[in-house]
Amino acid sequence: MARSPRLAVRGIVLHQGRLLLVNAYPGQQSDLWCAPGGGVEIGQSLPDNLRREIHEETGLTVTVGDPALVNEFHDPARGFHQTDIYFRCIIAAGDPLADWRDPEGIVNRRRLVSRDELSGLRVKPDSLADVAWGAGGILYDPLELIVP
Repeated sequence: MARSPRLAVRGIVLHQGRLLLVNAYPGQQSDLWCAPGGGVEIGQSLPDNLRREIHEETGLTVTVGDPALVNEFHDPARGFHQTDIYFRCIIAAGDPLADWRDPEGIVNRRRLVSRDELSGLRVKPDSLADVAWGAGGILYDPLELIVP
């Protein structure tokens, strides 16, 4: 049976020149980092969904700006396909360096990284550095395989 792709939103949050990343693997079972965000709920705008997800995952309140990236990934073995829309965000309230615990227990770590530090981490999507520190505009990252 054919399924529609899952839609998610993610935030490109730069703070003092450093990018906010989260690790959303329980028990630190993976070293994969990504931008904060998550699945879209029906009846809420994309920016509203993103504000909610970033607050849940980091405790921060953000102002959502322009779209920066459309990224697709999939797992052909499971028939999974997700489309992420990344937006540029600015921290409106909260301290990204303060202790925080995700109330749902999904995000187990968060950190701010420089572009140089990002190059030494395993991140998705592959274009994350170019999007975060790029000149602007909207990029499209075609279908890539999901990382286990």
